[in-house]
Amino acid sequence: MERENAGKCKGILFVDDEENILRSLRRMFMAEDFEVHTALSGSDGLEILDEHDGIGLVISDQKMPGMTGVEFLAKARQIRPDCLRILLTGYSDINAVVDAINQGGAYRYITKPWNDEDLILTVKDAMKVFNLTQENRRLDELVRSQNKRLRNWNAELEKMVQEQTMELSDQNDELRKLASRQHMNFESMILSFSSLIELRDRNMQSHSRNVADLSVRMARKMGLSREEVECIKTAALLHDIGKIGIPDAMLVKEPDEMNPDETAEYRMHPVRGQASIDSVVDLRGAGTLIRHHHERFDGKGFPDQLKGNTIPVGSRIIAAADFVDRTMSHVQEAKPIEATLICVEEELNKSLDPSLLKYLRIPLEETYRSNTFEAMVEKELRIDELQPGWVVSRDVKSGTGLLLLSKGVKLEENHIQTLKRYFQVDPFRNAIFVLINRQGR
Repeated sequence: MERENAGKCKGILFVDDEENILRSLRRMFMAEDFEVHTALSGSDGLEILDEHDGIGLVISDQKMPGMTGVEFLAKARQIRPDCLRILLTGYSDINAVVDAINQGGAYRYITKPWNDEDLILTVKDAMKVFNLTQENRRLDELVRSQNKRLRNWNAELEKMVQEQTMELSDQNDELRKLASRQHMNFESMILSFSSLIELRDRNMQSHSRNVADLSVRMARKMGLSREEVECIKTAALLHDIGKIGIPDAMLVKEPDEMNPDETAEYRMHPVRGQASIDSVVDLRGAGTLIRHHHERFDGKGFPDQLKGNTIPVGSRIIAAADFVDRTMSHVQEAKPIEATLICVEEELNKSLDPSLLKYLRIPLEETYRSNTFEAMVEKELRIDELQPGWVVSRDVKSGTGLLLLSKGVKLEENHIQTLKRYFQVDPFRNAIFVLINRQGR
């Protein structure tokens, strides 16, 4: 009960020119636990209102000398507009009641003589209304204050979020740049390894790059995912990395020219290739494709004699591209692509997957660009004269013989920048030869 009453207003002001009535009212309402203030005139009542803040209800008699109840309530309203006001008046004085409501903003009026119990109930109801109004006002003010603070917090939070978003965006940009740089470094490393392999076997200059280019084109035409295409590209560039351990005398021989011991040694190179890169987690997928690129579709390949679709699709693609490039390097016909395709058809269901034939012709023509050379003219240029879109007509090698770009590569801006960097480190002995359109495009 004490908690319920805590903070509630209990102050009442009675104004009447009859002192005995005021004493009676004081006794009656102090017994009801109210804080009672009394005044014998309107002017005294106004002074009390001005001095005491804890008054929530003003009850005034109408007929008083000097200042009527209506006049008092009107002035009380100006001093304490939040206080409730009740007018005590006789039955016949209806005009006073109207004035009290219109001028003094009276909450209610009570006729004389009154019933004590009714008066007590009226006063309690009025004080309850006053306290509820004050509490609602307090809560409204609290809500407005909290809303203002919430708006400020939201503004600060939004500012912080914007700042953090900008910071995260900057960090993401840096991470993307770093990831792009790492990816470029990774690709450059793979290309460097590929060049070292071809430097080891000079009979197969640009072989790995040709196989990689053709494999990628086939894989894309087959609709393989970007991740699968990247894995196939890496495996194709490094598919002969296991040959680094083969003796020089064996590298100049074709597999069918080797004796049994040499054949056994040669057939170990796919496994060695896988093992050599297995410690690099990101290359393990490519390592699997390298291991199986000499498996045959009929099951007579090596090292595991896998057959048909049990051979990884990437390995089957690389096997086809490897066969095509080796064949293209040996055919003497006027139409090498058609001659190579005939050789491919002879190997279907033997060493090669027959389902790959429909994905081969267009990528083969794109890789070797046999149909574009007639409309092009070869020019010898310096590095600073190169432009994107031109086709390299001869292998580009560094001063120490490292293959940088293969014949047939279409120049892109990153190729040109790479060549410029290599020229600073390992200057080229020869100029760069490219094919450009006869009209100079």
